[in-house]
Amino acid sequence: MPLIVQKFGGTSVANIEKIRSVALRIAKKKQQGDRMIIVLSAMANDTNRLINMASEISKDADPKHVDLLISTGEQVSISLMAMAIKELGLETEPLLAYQIPIITDNNHTKARIKKIDTARINKALDKGKIVIIAGFQGYTEEGNITTIGRGGSDTTAVAIACAIKADYCEIFTDVDGVYTVDPRICSNAKKIPKISYEEMLELADSGAKVLQTRSVEIATKYRVPIHVRSSFKEDIGTWVVPEENIMEDTIVSGVTCNINEAKIAIRKVPDKIGITAKIFEPIAKAGINVDMIIQNVSADGFTDLTFTVPKEDLKKAIALTETVAKRVEAGKVEAAADIAKISIIGVGMRTHAGIAHKMFEALSKEGIGIQMIGTSEIKVSIVIDLKYAELATRILHEVFCLT
Repeated sequence: MPLIVQKFGGTSVANIEKIRSVALRIAKKKQQGDRMIIVLSAMANDTNRLINMASEISKDADPKHVDLLISTGEQVSISLMAMAIKELGLETEPLLAYQIPIITDNNHTKARIKKIDTARINKALDKGKIVIIAGFQGYTEEGNITTIGRGGSDTTAVAIACAIKADYCEIFTDVDGVYTVDPRICSNAKKIPKISYEEMLELADSGAKVLQTRSVEIATKYRVPIHVRSSFKEDIGTWVVPEENIMEDTIVSGVTCNINEAKIAIRKVPDKIGITAKIFEPIAKAGINVDMIIQNVSADGFTDLTFTVPKEDLKKAIALTETVAKRVEAGKVEAAADIAKISIIGVGMRTHAGIAHKMFEALSKEGIGIQMIGTSEIKVSIVIDLKYAELATRILHEVFCLT
């Protein structure tokens, strides 16, 4: 019998009616003979509501206390789902992270999964039960509740699928697959039937919100297929699979637009060995992800250093950067939040020349200036002024024939 992990996001379980609808879908699949593990997010907007409540109480709440609070949303959704499935005559085993347990590190609000004990899950499956697991949350070896960051239920689901050696993991969401571009920006976006792990990882890392980046990293490592599909339709979605399972590579598979990045620049950094490492050390220790980095050519013994961080971490990153800039005797620190990161991604870029030139030329014709450039083997990313974000995205989607 196939062993399947299914994850349903917040919009899929937003209210009682939708919970009942998902329960019927799960029951139908179970009746086909599949062994099933269900991972749930909190009901839509529950996590935001809890975060806002915490902010009202304290502007500088202990992350450990925040995790204790915001992890409760998933407890509600798995309880209601267990009741709904029970009403359909099927047995369930709802489990919180500590009951499994899902062990994480101690990095509260952004914890990483270290290991998962599958014994209790397997025991329930052997009894023919549908296992329902709270996503987003973990448990430290010291006995504290953690959460694993925004979109963390994706990571929970894929990690469970890998640990339990599931045949595949289905991610049910409010979109019916992975598209060549955000359909809200380009109405002629096309659904991608199959995409490689590597491309999906770059898409997720560049701002596509269909899957959390860490979930794709885990799937890539353990080669578990992911099926991204709609909670509200029966249509086939997008399969995320090894590259060798895709018949032919397209040059560019997708364009992403990320408006959740900010830029920090440090002027007149002494051009000495080890200075750059000293600058980024406190940022790394704070768990802030630095994406694009540009260091200008040295002049008169000084250089400028510019990098991007998530907009939600900007305030903390500025404070850390200003402190370390004084320590290394650098100049002023400047920041800008009105930027967008636009990326083109495709495994075919490995074997085709001139892709970056085509990208830059198309944007220059529209008078769109480029502030930063970053590349990987299958991606070119640029930072531009926020006001051009959607225009640039539409231009590149058309230029690379993704319509």
